[in-house]
Amino acid sequence: MRVRPALILLGLFQASCGGSGSPAAPVPSNPNTFVLSGTGVSPKEFTVAPGTRVLFVNNDSRRHDVASDPPPEHTDCTELNAVGALSPGQSRESGNLVTVRTCGFHDHDNPDNGSLRGRIIIR
Repeated sequence: MRVRPALILLGLFQASCGGSGSPAAPVPSNPNTFVLSGTGVSPKEFTVAPGTRVLFVNNDSRRHDVASDPPPEHTDCTELNAVGALSPGQSRESGNLVTVRTCGFHDHDNPDNGSLRGRIIIR
């Protein structure tokens, strides 16, 4: 089977343009990145220095609402509440984690799901 060069170029052009929708926003680079997926959050824990922000990326097909422990108050590490609701494909950083402590987080929409829980150790 012979492929025509014009068809290859047309396919590359369409792929690079992303169709009629707007291009996806680039994911910020952050070595402290939690990924939310259908199987849960990964990794489950990071140890960071005071002043660090952590990034949450939603690679799941459904929305996740990142919130500080304990549910439903979300008062332990309010900097995590800045992440909030992430639609599929979205990402957002926490506020600066400046106080030395351990911060637990969960999915506010599914607080009893242990696979969607994690923690950040600030020291």
